[in-house]
Amino acid sequence: MRFDFTGRKAIVTGGASGIGAATADLLRRAGADVIVIDRETDVADRAALERAFERAGATDIVVANAGVGSQAALNETSDQLWHNTLAVNLTGVFYTIRAAAALMKPNRRGAIVITASTNSYDGEENLTAYNATKAGLLGILHTAANELGPYGVRVNAVCPGLIRTPLTQSHFSTPGLLKEYFRHIPLGRGGEASEVANAIAFLASDAASYVTGAALLVDGGQMATKFGTWTDESAEFAGDRWRLKK
Repeated sequence: MRFDFTGRKAIVTGGASGIGAATADLLRRAGADVIVIDRETDVADRAALERAFERAGATDIVVANAGVGSQAALNETSDQLWHNTLAVNLTGVFYTIRAAAALMKPNRRGAIVITASTNSYDGEENLTAYNATKAGLLGILHTAANELGPYGVRVNAVCPGLIRTPLTQSHFSTPGLLKEYFRHIPLGRGGEASEVANAIAFLASDAASYVTGAALLVDGGQMATKFGTWTDESAEFAGDRWRLKK
């Protein structure tokens, strides 16, 4: 699908790397005027974020992508790790959507896309704080879609699985880990940031004009499985993906 965002302004938080950078690049190549909000503006700092949105002015698309994640067992999750994760992943997205809504409601149009996760649904170990924030994003998603729909503002989310980014590169560099992880993914591999960016662009585009309140899984089918797809008898793991033997 080719996207055309000519004449539209977009804001992407966490847009300096990974999924955010791929999204900003795609929107820009499709003609949008893209403003990236990253480390120079802390999304957990309400006043700083609101100033950034005020400087941007009328905006058509907002991608609430900024996020952090650190592993720790539940009993070893410190208060600081918990509060820092919630501040960026949950409060930061709330601030972002609230600021976006203030710009979009008067114009009776706009598209907001949240980067949630497959962890919005499951309880992957050692990620209590991260999982809690990603699950909480679905509550924000549904409520914002309900309240902003009458103003012509659509709110949707993408839920990526394991995607190759600077933060996950260590996973992709460990074949043994990938073999077992990807055993449970029907497409047999991890995703690329550009593939998530395509999903975000779709939800932000006119092609999704009747879609709001939706959480689009971009996970290679991971959440559709329970007991795994790939076996050593019928397939082999080579490089960074599973392939059928026949």
